[in-house]
Amino acid sequence: MTYKAIYQAWLEDDSLDAELHAELEAIKNDEVAIKERFIQPLAFGTGGMRGVMGAGINRINNRTIEKATAGLACYLLEQYGSEAVSRGVAVAYDSRHYSAQYAETCGCVLAAYGIKAYIFSQLTPTPVLSFAVMDLNCVAGIVITASHNPKEYNGYKVYDEFGCQLTLKPAQELMTYVARFEDNSDLPILSTPDKAVRDGLWQWIDGDLLKRFEQAVLSQSLLGSASSKAQLKIVYTPLHGTGLKPVSEVLRQAGFSDLHLLEAQMEPNGDFPTVMSPNPEEKEALKMAIAYGETIGADLILGTDPDCDRIGVAVNDGEQFVLLSGNQVGALLCDFVLRHRELTPTSMLIKTIVTSDLGAAIAKHYGVQVLETLTGFKFIGELMTRFAHDESHNFVMGYEESYGYLIGEHAKDKDAVVAALLISEMAAEAKANGYHLQQKLTQLYEQYGYYLDEVHSFTLSGLAGQACIGRIMDKVRRQGQALFGAQSCKDYAAGVDDLPQSDVVKFFFDEGGWLAIRPSGTEPKIKFYFSLKGNDSCQAQEKLQILLAQVTELVEKTAAEEVTE
Repeated sequence: MTYKAIYQAWLEDDSLDAELHAELEAIKNDEVAIKERFIQPLAFGTGGMRGVMGAGINRINNRTIEKATAGLACYLLEQYGSEAVSRGVAVAYDSRHYSAQYAETCGCVLAAYGIKAYIFSQLTPTPVLSFAVMDLNCVAGIVITASHNPKEYNGYKVYDEFGCQLTLKPAQELMTYVARFEDNSDLPILSTPDKAVRDGLWQWIDGDLLKRFEQAVLSQSLLGSASSKAQLKIVYTPLHGTGLKPVSEVLRQAGFSDLHLLEAQMEPNGDFPTVMSPNPEEKEALKMAIAYGETIGADLILGTDPDCDRIGVAVNDGEQFVLLSGNQVGALLCDFVLRHRELTPTSMLIKTIVTSDLGAAIAKHYGVQVLETLTGFKFIGELMTRFAHDESHNFVMGYEESYGYLIGEHAKDKDAVVAALLISEMAAEAKANGYHLQQKLTQLYEQYGYYLDEVHSFTLSGLAGQACIGRIMDKVRRQGQALFGAQSCKDYAAGVDDLPQSDVVKFFFDEGGWLAIRPSGTEPKIKFYFSLKGNDSCQAQEKLQILLAQVTELVEKTAAEEVTE
């Protein structure tokens, strides 16, 4: 069917809810809007299936959630047979608009296929869903979330029986099942929650599972000094998301009694009214928490994103609060965890190819194996699963530059709850020894070399933006290392270093620096990852400014060519 035919079929579908139907009526004469909504269906990217909420196959709505879950049900029945029916699927959701409704839709679709659904009775962090899949011995898990994206977005993540997000091959297989439901009339007659409960196909997940998760997180504690913990003053904000209960409960149980919650951002709210974007990678997201921390003389600021799998950090250096990057926090955690953990030659750290090499240098200093994966924590989870019963690899920690960390094996996805605990412990240790984390970071630079790591993104929206991103990647590949004066380059689309093919090109420079370029898998952006090593910050900054100017010129020229055409 053409996109116009699909649009017309949706417009004439009497079962479509009134809100979506009104949106379709409103764009009747807008060719561009119709095309963008119906030219192609949403697909699984870096963090599941994610998109703007609204009407159309290229939007997140109740119908696309139905189709995705119907495809998943068929996929699971073919893969697991009767085991899928008996073991079931765990379903969680975050604080975004319609998330609870979409989670209910998932349960109703699963029940229509005779598959039991374990549904969380309240909004729940993504890492808790990963834990729940393993804890309940489910065949799969679903979480309704768009993670750190702006309020207009929502999404659909699928987890395998090991609590790991679906990686490339199983996600592609799943999409072939989802594609069977091109026609809305092909969808099954849905059950209702009440009927599913009566049929034994719907079970609410209560607070006991969350308590088991919290105990699993607390078992990763590395600092025994109760007095050090009690003396650290922390401000925490869940940014209107799911992190409030688990993060505050874990920190208090661990002994952080001087914990202050930012009340203005405590309540779950899909509008995220106090921030431009609920993304702890962005400075503005922690602005209110830092202002509150300044008034009470806090030592540490923590902020988690809506589904509580990423965490932002600011530390008081004695004069002001300094925001730490994801790479910096990752390096500090590497040092803290590896200093306190009992290590063996089998101990393993996993990082992504766009994550700074400082953490890897620290790990190698401690004799820890370092493995690299493609961008996306699902690939870290995939390696954890592969080596779960391999005595030659013992997982200690995994992290990525985009503010995601995991210590321990209670989940197979990034976990801001366990990260909040260990970041607080290393800050408490630092304070007890008369220094702060910014000073510790300086010590690491002195020992391992100065690393300057930044990410610069360019937003290019709509079909035109998508085409422009493709043109940029094409130029990068055609011109190769000469484009940026690099020593060498790797095109991961060819499948290098025993990794799956991926739309990433990475340029390597003298003295250990690099630049990686990739389209975002979750937003209409192209991302440039700079990791430059120098003798000091001035030298590294000079390198960054030269490269950034070249990158900006590349993007602007390509966008202008597109407009001209």
